[in-house]
Amino acid sequence: MEEITAAPITPRPVTTDATPATTAAPQSSEPKMSKAASVSREPLVIPPRGGVDQIEIKAKTPKSLTPRSRTPRFMTPIGSPVRRALQLTRLDPEDAWLPITESRNGNAYYAAFHTLCSGIGIQALVIPVAFTILGWTWGIICMTLAFLWQLYTLFLLVQLHESSETGLRYCRYIQLCNACFGEKLSKFLALFPILYLSGGTCVALIVLGGATCKMFFQIVCGQTCTIKTLTPAEWYLVFTCAAVILSQLPNLNSIAGVSLVGAITAIGYCTLIWVVSVDKGRLPHVSYNPLKADKQFIQFFDVLNALGMIAFGFRGHNLILEIQATMPSSEKHPSRVPMWRGVRFSYTLIALCIFPLAIGGYWAYGQKIPEQGGMFAALFTFHSTDTSQFVLGLASLFVIVNALSSFQIYGMPMFDEMESHYTRRFKKAAPWWLRAIMRAMFTYGCYFVAVAIPFLGSLAGLIGGIALPVTLAYPCFMWLKMKKPKKYTPSWWINWVLGVVGMCLSVLLIVSGTYVVIDTGIKVSFFKPT
Repeated sequence: MEEITAAPITPRPVTTDATPATTAAPQSSEPKMSKAASVSREPLVIPPRGGVDQIEIKAKTPKSLTPRSRTPRFMTPIGSPVRRALQLTRLDPEDAWLPITESRNGNAYYAAFHTLCSGIGIQALVIPVAFTILGWTWGIICMTLAFLWQLYTLFLLVQLHESSETGLRYCRYIQLCNACFGEKLSKFLALFPILYLSGGTCVALIVLGGATCKMFFQIVCGQTCTIKTLTPAEWYLVFTCAAVILSQLPNLNSIAGVSLVGAITAIGYCTLIWVVSVDKGRLPHVSYNPLKADKQFIQFFDVLNALGMIAFGFRGHNLILEIQATMPSSEKHPSRVPMWRGVRFSYTLIALCIFPLAIGGYWAYGQKIPEQGGMFAALFTFHSTDTSQFVLGLASLFVIVNALSSFQIYGMPMFDEMESHYTRRFKKAAPWWLRAIMRAMFTYGCYFVAVAIPFLGSLAGLIGGIALPVTLAYPCFMWLKMKKPKKYTPSWWINWVLGVVGMCLSVLLIVSGTYVVIDTGIKVSFFKPT
């Protein structure tokens, strides 16, 4: 099928034959495909709601030697016939003005950088804590199953990014939810978890980065240093100012270098921590017996919390569609091919970091792993005196740099959402000064939340249970809705079972998190960060 473009057409000389200005192109065996459904910066003509049967293409003789083209301004979508293309193509020109889809020159390397930076982080250092409850056997089994499960749902999201039937690209997680569940239901099910996974993660990164900045200063300054250190709130502000400067990079593709640095530092501190822990050997009187509670229902909740720690160790699914949206796509070269190549490479490195970290950390510390901070806290608790200060400072510096880099990629969906309100209202891209103000407001807003509600981390288990379906359950249901596999086939069974189990696990984690909050209580201290 010939592609109908919106470019000006050079008029042909007027002949005596009555040639129609627009004719229906014959359908070929290999239809061409345009780029994403949102590459144009100008509104495109949308066909009438009645479908292609109401569209009449009439032949008109040019009135002058330079006739004006009346060709509809659209491109044929992904591998779809003319009838479906005319009926269903609805392009959004605003995507060319938004930071996620502003640049579409990404590749497999960029995808690997972004996926590594968003998929591995400080939460992986808490996975060995789950082993203290599950033990060796069940800990390794659950971690392996969780890794394979989230990798499978990641594969589903990559495949669902582009529809071969309608030619649409779902460039954001919430857009795919709207297409599958409807706008109202998707807002109820997915909007809050997605906002929490973006905004909540940014708040947690400010807390982590600020606290690690304080530790780094103390290591560099030394024990005999007499310089008065900053308060926790002031360290948070130092980290926030650095995040504001980096947030001025215009779009998701422009932070590929930042993501590369974040990925390198994440691999660096994960490897550094487990290598030092294993090199120093096991602590004296280490025990590997799983912790047992006095009552059975308390033991049940402890197991659920351990499963939640393992599940939360793998993150970044809410960013996969956004990362894939930065790539060009065509029928012969769909974006899912380089995207999946980058994902496979990045998750190979993630597995090589997380599995040695969990197994080596539990071997070295056993039941003595601190619940707060995991392996990072264990390194400073047990090896602060017998380990080089250079190694400790390097690990702290890696954590700070990784937190700064992760802040940019997790904040990008929030920047995109804020700018979309402007583009929808004014039908143009946000000016640079307004973009800078909005991003600074969001970053300093996260700082305010981090200082005002320092006990927000105590609710992480409860809120994390609400956000868990975004990773483990919703992709399975969306695959069933969009692809419609035949009933009782292996694909149908696998997605139904994983989707239902993921939702049940989410409910149990919410119940468990609520019980922990009620049983242990929360030390409420507004505007008193520690």
